[in-house]
Amino acid sequence: MDKQDFIKHINKHFPDDVIDTTINKEKRVTVDIKPAAILKVSGHLFNELELRFIIASAFHTKKGFEILYHFSDDTEGNIINIHVILPEEKPEVESLANMLSGANWIEREMSELLGITFLNHPEPEKLISEGNWAEGVYPYRKNFK
Repeated sequence: MDKQDFIKHINKHFPDDVIDTTINKEKRVTVDIKPAAILKVSGHLFNELELRFIIASAFHTKKGFEILYHFSDDTEGNIINIHVILPEEKPEVESLANMLSGANWIEREMSELLGITFLNHPEPEKLISEGNWAEGVYPYRKNFK
């Protein structure tokens, strides 16, 4: 499915959950969604559209905690980014690790580095921070003024 058809498709299937869609580059689309829709949108991409989950990335901005979930449409060579923004005061979102095993370790890393809670994560144990920094310290958080 080409990028324009994908955007029409995602807006049609999730009209109450899609906030915005952007074609970033020739082969990349970003879909901003409400955090509460992450399971159903990701499930649709993976199970119905058969997109491959690549990885997720997160960063702390003045808007809150932003996560990009990267999916690949290998037939067209397109990358689909699903973007959510979590509030500063309570950064939590449902875990994709129960549906997408590849999300397991990256969600654990984001949890330890940024303090994001991934609800219903199957293995919430520490992955990298044990003995490396104090409990409750999140080295990738920023202090915005």
